[in-house]
Amino acid sequence: MKYEEAMKKLETIVSDIEENRLDIDKITERLKEAQELIRFCRDKLCQTDKEIQELMSEEQK
Repeated sequence: MKYEEAMKKLETIVSDIEENRLDIDKITERLKEAQELIRFCRDKLCQTDKEIQELMSEEQK
């Protein structure tokens, strides 16, 4: 999955919750999915930051 895809899914979940479009049985399921998406996005951002730092480090040599 790409970062942009994960963010779009996360935005949809947030919107669904804010607009009360989910019944009570689906809220927990969607919140778990949101947690996984947040974890994925955070990991992707950390990995990208690490790669950028390594590239910048190599440039300074």
